[in-house]
Amino acid sequence: MTGQDLRGQNLRGHVALVTGGSRGIGAAIAVALAEAGAAVAVNYRERAEDANAVVSGITAKGGRAIAVAADVSQSAAVTKMVEQITAALGPVDILVNNAGIAIVRGIDELSEADFDRTVMVNLKSAFLCTQAVIPAMRVRKWGRIVNITSGAARGAGAIGPHYNASKAGMEGLTRGYAARLVKEGITVNAVAPSLIETDMMRGRTDLARNIPLGRMGQAAEVAQAVTMVLGNDYITGQTIVLNGGMSFI
Repeated sequence: MTGQDLRGQNLRGHVALVTGGSRGIGAAIAVALAEAGAAVAVNYRERAEDANAVVSGITAKGGRAIAVAADVSQSAAVTKMVEQITAALGPVDILVNNAGIAIVRGIDELSEADFDRTVMVNLKSAFLCTQAVIPAMRVRKWGRIVNITSGAARGAGAIGPHYNASKAGMEGLTRGYAARLVKEGITVNAVAPSLIETDMMRGRTDLARNIPLGRMGQAAEVAQAVTMVLGNDYITGQTIVLNGGMSFI
């Protein structure tokens, strides 16, 4: 399938895993991939009702999707999850590492437990899921991995240095895998949204004053950037930034 033209977002015959896919950006990505024809596994840790609602929305439109519970910061859980998806939908050849947490802490309040938990959920999960799906991608000689990072990887952000570190680590992980997998038909990229209107940002529309475009971003716009990356064989090791003009890299 090397060189297949996906610019029209024709993902029929592909199986996608979206971690943290029960709501917000993850749910928007899952729906977008399903609309493009992919069979989609919607991962969640606790929000079973939300994940099942995403799946129901996809299947109601004729798509294929399942909800899969797993704490993606745990190796055994990731292994079991990928086995479940493979049995139900087929081998995963599109992975979107979206699962994450945002524990708001100032420097004086930040604890070791906060730091460790943030790195495990935001960064280690991306490593575990990537390692788990690479073998099937290599067999197919085609794969797409997209890591959802954040403008906090390069800027100060409002959550805390632990969050900055986890997202910067994801971008380093992106480049490291991209350099080593490019000759095997597997691309690895990052999409870095800032100030997206989701449940996490509810009640913070005042932040739009910091955005030159004059509004917060939408989850669907992040999903659009993800599908764009999936359709381009020549983009790898890159970070696609969505921030309404707040900064340029």
